[in-house]
Amino acid sequence: MLMTVTGCVVSADEERILLMGPNQVSENLPQEVRRGGSGSPSQTPMKRSPIARFFAVLGPGLVTGAADDDPSGIATYSQAGAIYGTSMLWTVPLTLPLMMVTQEICDRMALATGESLGALIRRRFSRGPLIAIGILLVALIAANCFNLAADLNAIGQGMNLLHAGPPWLWSIIAGVAITIAVIFGSLEVIGKIFKWLCMVLIVYIGVLFVSHVNWGQVGQGLVGAQLKFTPAYLGLVVGVLGTTISPYMFFWQSAQRIEEMRAEDRGGNTAPALKDRPPAEAKRRLRNGKVDVFTGMAFSVLIMFAIIASSAATLGAHHKAVTSAAQAAQALEPIAGSYAGILFALGFIGSGVLAVPVLAASGAAGMAGLLNKNWGLERSPRRAPLFYGLLGVGIVAGTILSVVSTNPIGLLVLSAIVNGIAAGPFLVVIMLISRNRKIMGGYRNGRLAATLGWATAGIMCIAGAYGVWFTLVGG
Repeated sequence: MLMTVTGCVVSADEERILLMGPNQVSENLPQEVRRGGSGSPSQTPMKRSPIARFFAVLGPGLVTGAADDDPSGIATYSQAGAIYGTSMLWTVPLTLPLMMVTQEICDRMALATGESLGALIRRRFSRGPLIAIGILLVALIAANCFNLAADLNAIGQGMNLLHAGPPWLWSIIAGVAITIAVIFGSLEVIGKIFKWLCMVLIVYIGVLFVSHVNWGQVGQGLVGAQLKFTPAYLGLVVGVLGTTISPYMFFWQSAQRIEEMRAEDRGGNTAPALKDRPPAEAKRRLRNGKVDVFTGMAFSVLIMFAIIASSAATLGAHHKAVTSAAQAAQALEPIAGSYAGILFALGFIGSGVLAVPVLAASGAAGMAGLLNKNWGLERSPRRAPLFYGLLGVGIVAGTILSVVSTNPIGLLVLSAIVNGIAAGPFLVVIMLISRNRKIMGGYRNGRLAATLGWATAGIMCIAGAYGVWFTLVGG
C-alpha cells in the first residue's frame, strides 16, 4: 500500500511510522537509530568482516607485545643465539604462557576496576607496604632509564648503520623528538604509529625460511635437551626472562587500557569499569581484551623465537658474543644480503621509537597513580605535571646515559637483566591485588590464572635473585 504526503510517495512501513506517537516511533525504530546513529529506518549498517573485527580489537596488548621486542630484546635474543646456538630456545615455550597470564591479569584488573595499576596498589596496601612499593617503583623508573638509554643508543646505532652520522648525535635527536611527540602529539596518532611500527619485526621470520636452519637442533633446543648450567648461560637466561616479562609491561598494559576506556563516548573523564556496563557489553569487552593480549604476546614470542633461531643459524657458527649493531645485523644477511645492515637498522630504529615512549610513560603512570595524581598521554602537561615531569626526566636521563655508554650491546643486555631482577616483586604485588574480592569482585583470578600467575612470580623471583648474584659476583 502506498500513500502520498505533500506530493511524496510513502511506503506502508513509513505510513505506520507517521501514524505512531513519538514513544511508539522510538520503540519501533532500528536499534542503531535509537542509539543516535546516523542511519535511517531503511538503512542497515554494513557489517565488517571477521578479519576487520579482529584487527579492530587489537590495541594495548599488541603494542605491549611489540614493545617487548625492543632493541634490548633484539640484542639479548641475538646474543643468546650467537653464543649458545639453539640451546636457549626452551625459554620460548616457557615464557609464552607466563607472558599471557601476567598481561591478561593486568588487563583484566584495568577493565574490571577502571583504575590504573598504580591506583590499585594505593587501594590495596597500607602505608608501610606502600612505602616499600614506592621504593620499588623508583627502582623501576631507574631501570627504565637504563632500558631507555639502551634503546636510544640502538636508534643511534641504527642511524649510524645507515651512514647518517655519529650514534650519539642521533640518540640525542631521537630523545628530543620523541619527548616533543609524546608531550604535544595526538594520542590517537601516536597509537596508530605504534601499531604499524610493530610490523617492522616480521622480517626476522623471513630469515628462517632462507637461512640454513637446523630444525633438528631447533627441536632439541625447544624441549631443553641442550640446557647448560654455567653461570654465564644462566645469567643470560635471566636477561631473556627479564626482556620478555618486564615490569614496565605490567604498568603500560594497564595504563593504555585505561586511556582507551577514557576515550569512550560516555561522558566524563573516568574509565567505565565492567560492573558499570550492561552484562553483554562487559562480557564482550573482557573477551576482546583477552584476544588483544593473547595476540600481542603470541606475536612477541614468535619474534623472540625467530631472532634466536636465525641468530643461531647465522651468528652462532662461531659462538662469539655480539658486540655491535653491525655484527647483530649479520643475522639478516640470508634474506637481505648486502642490505642486511639497512634492514637491521630500520628494525632497530622502529622498535626503539616504539619502546621509548612505552618505557617512559609506564613508570611515570605507575608513580602518578600511586600518589593519586593525574596522568595520561591524552591529558595536557598542565593537567598532569607529575606524570609529564617523570616522563621527561626518564627520557632525558636515558638520553644522557645513551651518549656516555661505550658498549651499546652490553648496555642492552644489562637492561634486560635489571628488568629480570625487578619483575618478581611486582608480580607478587599484582597477584595480591588480582585475588582481592573487594577490588576485583567477580572478575578476580580463577584457578588457572592464580596457578600460572603465582608460578610466574616464583620463577621471576628466583631468576631475580640469581640475576643479583650474577651481576655483582658472577658476571
